[in-house]
Amino acid sequence: MPNHLHILIGFRNNDKNLNKVIGDGKRFIGYEIINRLRFANEDKLLQQMQNVVNNADRQRGKLHEVWQDSFDWKECSSDEIIRQKINYIHNNPCKGKWKLSQNPESYVHSSAAYYLTGEQGIYPVTDFMQMQDIDLSKKSH
Repeated sequence: MPNHLHILIGFRNNDKNLNKVIGDGKRFIGYEIINRLRFANEDKLLQQMQNVVNNADRQRGKLHEVWQDSFDWKECSSDEIIRQKINYIHNNPCKGKWKLSQNPESYVHSSAAYYLTGEQGIYPVTDFMQMQDIDLSKKSH
């Protein structure tokens, strides 16, 4: 979507902190967004992103504000909930005000085509069922 993203992150059986994972992801993606905007000579947008950096962050060297400080997360504690979230994520670009695609599998930023065909798109996807297989294999050793 033009102003937000949905992502399903798997972290079973580890001690990673969700805030750290999201923070690192936002930082990595933010740098890439800024680089692409520079490459595209989007100076007006880059200036707007500079203008909204608060003074404390500016003093620490932050140049652009790419993300909102918060994020909304839902714990997915069952296969049923995971499937529901995946369906929501896949259908979201095709509905409402966005209508970015006629169907989920043709939206280039979606994993829907992977779940239908098994072929990777522009972003690598691990099927959530494979995550369960990985967890089970670790428990048996």
